[in-house]
Amino acid sequence: MAAQDNEMKLMDPDQLSLELVEAQYALKETRGKSNAKSVLILVSGIELAGKGEAVKQLREWVDPRYLRVKADAPQAFNHKQAFWQPYARFIPAEGQIMVMFGNWYSDLLSTAMHVSKPIDETMFDEYTENMRAFEQDLKNNNVDVIKVWFDLSWKSLQKRLDDMAPGEMHWHKLHGLDWRNKKQYDSLQKLRQRFTGDWQVIDCENEEERDQQFAQYILRTLRHCPEHQTKAKASWNQAQVPEFLLAPSESVLEKEEYQQELKKLSKKAAEAMRLDSRNVVIVFEGMDAAGKGGAIKRIVKKLDPREYEIHTIAAPEQYELRHPYLWRFWTKILPEEKISIFDRSWYGRVLVERVEGFASGVQWQRAYDEISRFEKDLHDSQTVVIKFWLAISKDEQEARFKAREGTPHKQFKITEEDWRNRERWDDYLHAAADMLERTDSRHAPWHVIAANDKNSARLEVLRAILRQLKAE
Repeated sequence: MAAQDNEMKLMDPDQLSLELVEAQYALKETRGKSNAKSVLILVSGIELAGKGEAVKQLREWVDPRYLRVKADAPQAFNHKQAFWQPYARFIPAEGQIMVMFGNWYSDLLSTAMHVSKPIDETMFDEYTENMRAFEQDLKNNNVDVIKVWFDLSWKSLQKRLDDMAPGEMHWHKLHGLDWRNKKQYDSLQKLRQRFTGDWQVIDCENEEERDQQFAQYILRTLRHCPEHQTKAKASWNQAQVPEFLLAPSESVLEKEEYQQELKKLSKKAAEAMRLDSRNVVIVFEGMDAAGKGGAIKRIVKKLDPREYEIHTIAAPEQYELRHPYLWRFWTKILPEEKISIFDRSWYGRVLVERVEGFASGVQWQRAYDEISRFEKDLHDSQTVVIKFWLAISKDEQEARFKAREGTPHKQFKITEEDWRNRERWDDYLHAAADMLERTDSRHAPWHVIAANDKNSARLEVLRAILRQLKAE
């Protein structure tokens, strides 16, 4: 939906307020239900067009307790974080409405208009394509994204600048521009027209009409949130299970050789990650008892605890289920954390959630592309994504389960659920085969490690980290 709504008629403000509150509460009541939705409103536009006033008026017409507003001055992109990372934790949960008054488009314009760090049109268009893809992923996860551009002519902008009190001037530094400079105004208008084709553009010459048009557009959105796909459209083309998943290597490394090599490789890996200018995200997946925890202990052996964070991923909490699936991972990967290690990860959607039926067919089938875009965004923001599947045989898993049951300090690691999951062994193998085939990429390759021998696997994990850091 885009462009000016020329047929908008002014409503009685009290009636408009009543209808907005009713629609707002109807959205709130969807929480936890199959039709759950949330609404994200991205607000951008010309300075002094009245964005703040329109948002303020909207807040007076609705129940302000259930309308969240995040207001930020535009910032030039930080190339060590994806465009969405500063905003990820503010993505609304089910039943919520969030207004982002300042968002990734504002940051894009700020970056493009910054004299010392220009973005050419090709790169600008690539950013907008990535933003639309991210927004589509949000929509697929029941977050309806609407975008509103508040427009104002050059002549009206100059008049409002003339009438503005000097003390208010410091609030109006959007994009760091001189709003008396016609060339800069024209440049901004030319740039924004490259992405506002799917925006609601509001002509802000008349303040009352501006506020009403914004509010009525929100009302229509709340009343007509689109239905999202709930069923898979076609039969699934199952990947063939590769031999290395069926029969991992049985080679055994001598203890003395292992200890010598471990000492050398753990030091090298720690130094390589520490000295690399990029952040590092390491992901471990594999069958239960495959050795993920042991491999992680050897990775961090020579690191200071302040240099890394280990995330042990279990079933999502209730509040996490009210957000888009990847939200709980978006909010864990922080640009200030040098090394992030995941003992299980976002691949749970296409592994355990797929096999156990916690995700619908359309959800886990869609997740491969969502995950790949997520990892590409991390890669493009100077984060190395290193992924491991630790492959063990079914017999080796059984031996490790029994060993855990017989070892007092390891008994907590084995549960009835672990034994039950063995009955779905083949289902998990098929899920792993699909995952490896569909999410292996140049920017985030999979390393499949034969893990029947724990010591050999731990060394190979360290070697793979060194190889990928060097290769990139």
